[in-house]
Amino acid sequence: MSHPEVGERLASIKHVVLVLSGKGGVGKSSCTVQLALSLASQGRKVGVLDIDLCGPSIPRMLGLDGQQIHQATAGWKRLACMSIGFLLPDKNASVVWRGPKKNAMIKQFLTDVYWGDLDYLLIDTPPGTSDEHLAVVEYLQEWSPDGAVIITTPQAVALTDVKKEINFCHKVGLPVLGLIENMSGFVCPHCSECTNVFSTGGGEGLAGHMEIPFLGRAPIDPNLVMLLERPSKRLLSIVETYERCELSKIFKGICERLDEAL
Repeated sequence: MSHPEVGERLASIKHVVLVLSGKGGVGKSSCTVQLALSLASQGRKVGVLDIDLCGPSIPRMLGLDGQQIHQATAGWKRLACMSIGFLLPDKNASVVWRGPKKNAMIKQFLTDVYWGDLDYLLIDTPPGTSDEHLAVVEYLQEWSPDGAVIITTPQAVALTDVKKEINFCHKVGLPVLGLIENMSGFVCPHCSECTNVFSTGGGEGLAGHMEIPFLGRAPIDPNLVMLLERPSKRLLSIVETYERCELSKIFKGICERLDEAL
């Protein structure tokens, strides 16, 4: 089925990238935010579309919790965001929807949001391979999205689910741009030593086995947690603050490898 109205909105976007994970709790949304902040710090114009309809966390991470949808202003030159979190009556309201209503909401996001000229549109998805994933792939398929970035943690239980996610991408014809091994160690806030709490190397090994690019590994950094839990109310301030975070150096390299994959 053709969706020409989607193409009209995507016409001025250079790259459309989905961020996927087979398992919840692996830090997919925080990785999406870090990719966005890293790209924005390099002067790219970035949009983040949050289609995790039942657990929208992107607005909070970007300091937009409780705000309403608004038109672009000077503060949105490098980073823009859209999420169902902006449409809920309060942040504790639950979304109890069946598949067709979820699909309609995702289509509305893709057809009604004016992003303008973007270098990247990052689409943060819920865990798994369910209605939201099938809907967004269907709506985007005609316009050839660049592909998906897969997020995992090093443990075997997460890697098993990630294999299913990669298999999903193959089945729907979505290129896998690479894999990020998140929570690969813990950085001590006092001495900066990295301890492998959840082991390390599992994601890199899986990427080699599945013959997909390995984009890099990122440890748990308490400074990032503080940044995302108490973000500035201005997006540009978040970008500038993130640039001083140690993880920003790691995600700068990840973004460089993502550029190469594209």
